[in-house]
Amino acid sequence: MTIEHESEDLAMKDNTSLVRLARAISLSQGQFSLILVCSKSPMLGLQVVEKLQEISSVRIQKVVVNSSIKTLFTSILNAVEEPLPPALMVFGLESVTAIEQVLSATNLVRDEFRKQFPFPLVLWINDDILQKLIRLAPDFKAWDLNPIRFEFASSNSLGWAGITA
Repeated sequence: MTIEHESEDLAMKDNTSLVRLARAISLSQGQFSLILVCSKSPMLGLQVVEKLQEISSVRIQKVVVNSSIKTLFTSILNAVEEPLPPALMVFGLESVTAIEQVLSATNLVRDEFRKQFPFPLVLWINDDILQKLIRLAPDFKAWDLNPIRFEFASSNSLGWAGITA
């Protein structure tokens, strides 16, 4: 397979992932759901949010967690805007210094997420964070059956022409 074809395949997979993410957010309106988005390039997620806003009418609040957070729940609770957003996307978990403790604490208070956040919660993570979630927060992670993956052949491959949710 040539590099050009590989890049086209990755772009097509990313288009499919974008539509899948838009649908998951749309179908979860008014209720808590955990949506994991996995990518090697976490900060490219901001471009995904921009494209989501073009193809979906659901407003997404963006939160970048501080590297020194102690709990994910409290960090999100303090960042959530009033009125509550239709969806919340969290970035920055890959930079959290005490990620093991944060994920363990997340698993312990998992029911509070459902009680306090009646909207889809999208966590933008990498493979390392996914593996730690599986190991340290299995009950929390179980709320998301299958992470949505973005491959991003390159930062220029985000054309997404003609996509609709």
